[in-house]
Amino acid sequence: MKKIFILSLLAVLTIKVNAQEEPANYATVVNKFKTFFNNEQPDSIYKMFGSEMKNALTPDNFKSTTVQLKTQLGNLEKLNFTSYQEPIALYKASFKNAALSLKISLNKENKIAGLLLQPYQEPSAIAAKPATPIDPSLEESPIVFKSLSGAIHGTLTMPKNTTGKIPVVLIIAGSGPTDRNGNNTAGLNTNAYKLMAEGLGKNGIASLRYDKRMIGESATNYKEKDLRFEDYVDDAIGLIHILTADQRFSKVIVLGHSEGSLIGMLACHDEPIKAYISVAGAGEPADKVVTEQMKAQPKFMQDGFKTLLDSLRRGKTIDNIDPSLYFIARPSIQPYLMSWCRYNPQRIIKTIKIPTLILQGTTDIQVTVADAEKLKKAKSDATLVIIPGMNHILKEAPADKEQNTATYSKPDLPLKPELMKTIVDFIINGPPTRQ
Repeated sequence: MKKIFILSLLAVLTIKVNAQEEPANYATVVNKFKTFFNNEQPDSIYKMFGSEMKNALTPDNFKSTTVQLKTQLGNLEKLNFTSYQEPIALYKASFKNAALSLKISLNKENKIAGLLLQPYQEPSAIAAKPATPIDPSLEESPIVFKSLSGAIHGTLTMPKNTTGKIPVVLIIAGSGPTDRNGNNTAGLNTNAYKLMAEGLGKNGIASLRYDKRMIGESATNYKEKDLRFEDYVDDAIGLIHILTADQRFSKVIVLGHSEGSLIGMLACHDEPIKAYISVAGAGEPADKVVTEQMKAQPKFMQDGFKTLLDSLRRGKTIDNIDPSLYFIARPSIQPYLMSWCRYNPQRIIKTIKIPTLILQGTTDIQVTVADAEKLKKAKSDATLVIIPGMNHILKEAPADKEQNTATYSKPDLPLKPELMKTIVDFIINGPPTRQ
């Protein structure tokens, strides 16, 4: 399948989808956008832009982008309004050759302040919560951690009819607007963390999974520009305190997936944690990880991102960033990137003094086996387990990128069996006496 290059002019960390009527001013603007796009009039579209867009994008750059989109996508045949959450309206944009999601924001003068085209996800895939019913042998209850900046909401999963204290695992989600079940508004629909909670519960182990700050029930008035990596660590520590104070539990284990691996490492320090588990965790600082991932993008985007990173390393953000990089480096998220890049996982994991398990799949297209080996080298007494055929969302998948990515929207696929077996053995029996 030919990959469609889409220029993102606006991206938001999270959108709360509410069913509302389409605002009349938005209807007028998108209909004009459709007409001008189909008539190959990019200059007319550009005249609809507010100063926010014009400051970030020249007429020539926008014209070349729209010409490329028209060539790949064909005419814009239909626009279906989906939702509105001020100031962003969401539409399903049906082009001749593909269906895309169109997000548009207007300023006070009804000029376009932001625009984003991205692959379309059906509403059932976007709003993947609630997930399938919990196993009847388990029971779930809500957990809330309240802080000055808001409340973090999670789900405690417990096996029924337990006797005595049992272990409990804090499950920390990966990057993006990811909820407690392992799903997000960016097209991720895996139920991976819910399946993990069920797998633990069936083996007599409790777990707590939660919506990340600003996501799902943990949505607050917190602004994206105010978010820092340390905020995620503070949230995890707050939940650790709740679990350690609960007399039902014999020990607390922290499990971090993907970006959550580094969050979990930092949260373990000076806390009464009995074990730590890294699942698909990066072995390099965030700047190196994202730079590697950006190699799949056109060279001008790679170069622009490198320029941004050089600036962030000097402690300076860039307001006039190329619009093509808004999905990863828009001005409002740059302070978060700066805070995230400060931490080197190899240095952090070396300081952990508790039993540690490092898990990595061989068909992970986001984090490599080499990352896991770097973590193991930094902490020689850790247990490293490589699981053949497991991808980044912890399911069976081939190495082929397209087939691998297809599993990201199949929530009913089970977790790789070796994953849960290894985790359960580590929690119950501890690390092996010999590595």
